[in-house]
Amino acid sequence: MMRWMLLFVPISIVMYFMKAPPIWMFVVSCLAIVPLAGLMGTATEELAKYQGASIGGLLNATFGNATELIICIVALQKNELAIVKASLIGSIIGNILLVLGLSILLGGIKHKVQKFNITVAQSHATMLAMAAVALLIPALFVRSVPGLKETAANPQILELSIGVAIVMIVLYIGSLVFSLYTHERLFKAAEDCPEDPPSWSQRNAILVLIAATIAIAFESELLVGGIEPVVTSWHLSKLFVGIIIVPIIGNAAEHSTAVLMAMRNKMDISLNIAVSSCTQIAMFVVPVCIFISLIVGHPLTVLFSNFELIAVSAAVFIAILISWDGQSQWLEGAQLLATYVIVALAFYFIAG
Repeated sequence: MMRWMLLFVPISIVMYFMKAPPIWMFVVSCLAIVPLAGLMGTATEELAKYQGASIGGLLNATFGNATELIICIVALQKNELAIVKASLIGSIIGNILLVLGLSILLGGIKHKVQKFNITVAQSHATMLAMAAVALLIPALFVRSVPGLKETAANPQILELSIGVAIVMIVLYIGSLVFSLYTHERLFKAAEDCPEDPPSWSQRNAILVLIAATIAIAFESELLVGGIEPVVTSWHLSKLFVGIIIVPIIGNAAEHSTAVLMAMRNKMDISLNIAVSSCTQIAMFVVPVCIFISLIVGHPLTVLFSNFELIAVSAAVFIAILISWDGQSQWLEGAQLLATYVIVALAFYFIAG
């Protein structure tokens, strides 16, 4: 469906060599990343079908947010730490409020009441709550100490960030063991969806995955390079660009899959796509970005701004409420979307 958008990849290459204005490069690279992310996701899924349920699940978990990670790595290399933090938070709230909200709304309009496995949903909600705690506690403790510098230049802050990152990634690995090995049957039963046979050869899947990764890295360079001119020309804040625009681009393909599953009355799969992605961002991508930032020489801390923490806390709280009864209706989806619009407006008018 989005394959025609792959035309923006060669267009962006031509524009790059013609030294087109950065604003146009930003727009075209955004449009190019959308189908590339979808292609990467498809290649990962095809490759996973050859590896068995456990290894396949691990591949999907590892590459699920590869696009966001690539964008963050490029931004880290350019010392755009504010964009990195904002895009990570934006991915979390976008998956909960926008993706899940749109899925519940459209699925609920078509099917009125949709049921999902309450045990699995609450397991996801608990991990989300843990992720929120991991982001909140360091900031609350640090900001309760008068005069303590919050920058990575402070050894205490840097060591705190590394320690929290290690705990988060270990817990994330534990959650993979739980869902893919010790309690695999519980999650399989929740999805109750027979797996289709592979459509691609294993070799083609690997080649497409490599090519899509390289292309996304190139497009991410153009995207990040165009942020400053876009911020200036469009009178936007970097926080708004990172929180709202960048995550929507990186998650567009995944968004469409979640909505499609909900409209097919497969709410367990839709919920899993949206919430698992949030958990992976918070518990895996954030720690990985912290470790990579040390390598590239632009240390990233685990301390997010008050605006970002408030938005994440609100999103996680609502997700927990919705997972409580094991069913959803379209009004709940509308409430999630309304919350997302309110958050977007707040970042647009105030947080910048």
